[in-house]
Amino acid sequence: MKTDIEISQQTKLLPIQEVGRQVGLEEADLEYYGPYKAKISLEVLHRLKDRPDGKLVLVTAMTPTPAGEGKTTNTIGLTQALWKMGKKAILAIREPSLGPSFGLKGGAAGGGYSQVLPMEDINLHFTGDIHAVTTAHNLLAAVLDNSLQQGNPHNLDPRRIVWRRAMDMNERALRRIVIGLGGRTEGVPRESGFDISVASEIMAILCLARDLMDLKERIQKIIVGYTYDGRAVTAGDLGCIGAMAVLMKDAVKPNLVQTVDNTPALIHGGPFANIAHGCNSILSTKMGLKLGEYLITEAGFAADLGAEKFFDLKCRIGDLRPDAVVLVISIRSLKMHGGVAKANLTAPNLEAVSRGLENMEKHLENIALFGLPAVVSINRFPTDTDEEIELVRARARELGVEAVLSEVFAKGGEGGLELADKVIAACEKKNGFHYLYGLEMPLKEKIEAICKQVYGADGVDYSPEAENALTNFTSMGYGKLPICVAKTQYSLSDDAGLLGRPRGFRIMVREVRLSAGAGFIVPITGNIMTMPGLPKHPAALDIDIDADGVITGLF
Repeated sequence: MKTDIEISQQTKLLPIQEVGRQVGLEEADLEYYGPYKAKISLEVLHRLKDRPDGKLVLVTAMTPTPAGEGKTTNTIGLTQALWKMGKKAILAIREPSLGPSFGLKGGAAGGGYSQVLPMEDINLHFTGDIHAVTTAHNLLAAVLDNSLQQGNPHNLDPRRIVWRRAMDMNERALRRIVIGLGGRTEGVPRESGFDISVASEIMAILCLARDLMDLKERIQKIIVGYTYDGRAVTAGDLGCIGAMAVLMKDAVKPNLVQTVDNTPALIHGGPFANIAHGCNSILSTKMGLKLGEYLITEAGFAADLGAEKFFDLKCRIGDLRPDAVVLVISIRSLKMHGGVAKANLTAPNLEAVSRGLENMEKHLENIALFGLPAVVSINRFPTDTDEEIELVRARARELGVEAVLSEVFAKGGEGGLELADKVIAACEKKNGFHYLYGLEMPLKEKIEAICKQVYGADGVDYSPEAENALTNFTSMGYGKLPICVAKTQYSLSDDAGLLGRPRGFRIMVREVRLSAGAGFIVPITGNIMTMPGLPKHPAALDIDIDADGVITGLF
């Protein structure tokens, strides 16, 4: 079997204008970044505003494990399969961060014969969107510290500054730092730190903005710190909003690339799925809905984190209405949730698969909470047995859901034809899509609705700091904002070690943050890192380039 990068490098790419032409994009709509990448003018949305939307399909997954589920690969493969069936389907996914690409996770461009291309560019600097986010973020940080240096006209308390710095690389040594050392002319000494760029509130804003002016208005609302008497100081107070918007003027435009089958793919934005909402931009989703019959997208991690945030945050803010949901699972992951160690996953084990099915069941229940039809995609690995696959199909049938074998990794769109057929049928069903909670509910009630109904917790406990923050945010006028829970992706609970379908647990909210610009409240559970570290053997040690420019080791 060829590696992902070998498949990528051996695929004949279409010039990007030909890819755009398939969905009616004109030369004037595209801003070229070489022959195979382009940004799309936002004028396209204005031109097509009266065109009916296509069908919106969300791809989510069971609780992730080191065994792999293949959510992005299935999202891409489903889109390719729909094209093979004569449907004008458009893919819309997030763009990868450099940190994971050089760290443990690797790239995020799909795999096998279901990839987005040019894979190397997408996983590296791409069109510079994340760099723009990083620079705008750090401009705000620089202006803030300069304000402290120049007499502190806003009366900011250096101990209560919440705006840190950002970089798009995993670097644990920068999580907590002291800045401003060196004397009177070198700045005001204070504690600070770095977050990875995709955890920046500016990235979340980019993915929730309706246009450049909406992005500018949201940036203005970012809270950077508090005064000595407790008043919030915003980015708007510091006066650099125009300059930040200038840095973001190109980043706000969606990016057009292609799949292995040369079908159109929109890749735009990539907020952290723990600390933020983990979805591609509203702009690219809306653009895809206007350009195609089907828009296939994904949300970060499993249905408890990604799908819930997609529905309650992205759909609410973007006025989107999904038509169907695909739940991606793998036999290997079911075995891990059933108690099998990673080293033993290749051995047939119907008992472990049966135990692991509780995790699938809970995520199907979560999808049903929002009134949407679901299709289960069984992402096939070579070691899966027919008996194990039939066990999953049978359990799904008992739950009233179709479970379909997906072989898009090995076969591309051809391996997803049955999945595409079931998705088309699901989209034709009437659905009762609704949000989990109303915005008028108190913040605690919204948090508890998510924790009890989606995670399956018995209840929620709060640290004194979290209690105070919720009270303060409500008194400041933010009580009607939606909720974006920061939680481990590895368990339905807030304990990464509890696999399967945990029961009899409570969620502990240790801290609550306010993302006033993005427009949500962030209850933090467990030990959520906004600046990852590198593993013992990072992927960066295996990546190289030769004299001809051929890259190896990137996946």
